[in-house]
Amino acid sequence: MKDPYEIIGVARGASADEIQKAYRKLAKKHHPDLNPGDKAAEAKFKELAGAYDLLSDPEKRRRFDSGEIDASGAERPRERSYRDYASDSARSSPYDNASGFADFAQSDDFLAEIMRRQAERARNAPGADLHYHLAVDLTEALTGATRRLTMPGGGTLDVTIPAGIREGQVLRLRGKGAPSRGSGPPGDALVEISILPHPFYTQEGDDIRIELPVTIKEAVLGAKVKVPTPSGAVMMNVPKGSNSGTVLRLKGKGAPKRGGGHGDELVTLKVVLPDKPDTELETFLTTWPNDHDPRRNITP
Repeated sequence: MKDPYEIIGVARGASADEIQKAYRKLAKKHHPDLNPGDKAAEAKFKELAGAYDLLSDPEKRRRFDSGEIDASGAERPRERSYRDYASDSARSSPYDNASGFADFAQSDDFLAEIMRRQAERARNAPGADLHYHLAVDLTEALTGATRRLTMPGGGTLDVTIPAGIREGQVLRLRGKGAPSRGSGPPGDALVEISILPHPFYTQEGDDIRIELPVTIKEAVLGAKVKVPTPSGAVMMNVPKGSNSGTVLRLKGKGAPKRGGGHGDELVTLKVVLPDKPDTELETFLTTWPNDHDPRRNITP
């Protein structure tokens, strides 16, 4: 896999803030919502998300920099130490089964029974739980998705992301952890979710916010404009005489609520002038007799 520093375009010594700024800039450029139908942009966005997931986590970044994990987050093979061999030999202990306690049974039946039960519990103990970290896009967290997680051993695990999941929430996948050393069930996989910053959405509780550019004509005369939402674009009325900073509410277009229903999407209007000078607009404003002072309430 490519080096995550190269993917995001930062040096290895970059600060967390520099990494986030570089990621946001590229994520906005390649986000699928802004490049509908562009498979190359979609692939690039997923590559960026994977690289940011690794570099935004201080512990994973440290482990990558020290060579403990690769760019996918998988453990790198390491040389075995004497502790590994000691652990292997311990697994073949004569007390892994009840026959190893025969000498105790001959002298003390009570002690032998206690040891037999301990050995039985050890055989039936479940495997260890395995802990993973998975970063998802905000829209995936809001609407739900299925993501494939690569495990250290090279296997994969399909993780269903429920709609409305929150930052730091842990998903438990029953029976997807380490196998038991005896005849017990396997452990569980515990997947902690982190949510990547979105190019234009931000979440505030059950609501989401977006800043929507509008033209001066749309703001002055009013208009119907298309607004992106996590569940798809909708048409919204911009009232006549809207200013930059005007907040409009799209009911039910926010995050899923835990008790049912959805929050709202709050749309903040931002009046944007044309990229190039408009001579007709300049001429009109030069002769416009309006004497409105928007700074009349500001004391120098």
